[in-house]
Amino acid sequence: MQKKTISDSTLVSDYIRGNESALGVLIKRHQQRLFSFIYSKVKDKDITEDIFQDTFIKVIRTLKKGNYNEEGKFLPWVMRIAHNLVIDYFRKSNRIPAFSTTDEFDIFSVLSDGNLNAEKQIIQEQIFADVRELVNELPDEQKDVLVMRMYKDMSFKEISENTGVSINTALGRMRYALINMRKLIEKNKIILVN
Repeated sequence: MQKKTISDSTLVSDYIRGNESALGVLIKRHQQRLFSFIYSKVKDKDITEDIFQDTFIKVIRTLKKGNYNEEGKFLPWVMRIAHNLVIDYFRKSNRIPAFSTTDEFDIFSVLSDGNLNAEKQIIQEQIFADVRELVNELPDEQKDVLVMRMYKDMSFKEISENTGVSINTALGRMRYALINMRKLIEKNKIILVN
């Protein structure tokens, strides 16, 4: 007799409805992959176990609060939590300096580190992906100005000429783009480190 595998989303729903054993099935199903993922980053069995446990503590809290809405993307969601905890670990152990978001803080300053080791390379790739996602969430006119300024290295005069708006409007759009990105960083609890 062939046993039908229950989907992650069904198990999540069962757990939220009070079936505690459903979480055990989810953990067992993904523990090897998640453990390997964490270990590949921290290279320490004890720290890996701590981060693994912290990941599922966070998963449980989020599910219990009813804040889970990943719609069938359980594993990528859990991996993201683990990834953020790995970054937190590196940040707290002062192996990587942290940046806080202030008015003087330039979000793109974290993207220019020439000498990267493997750990930093992985984290930097995630930062690039996070920043790309943030930029894509901006309104089109803000996104256009930000891309021209930060990625194409255009002056505000050139941006003004390309978009057909005044320099002040281009400056304003850039300012709002950065303000909105800061809000998105805080809302999504994204950690940008180098």
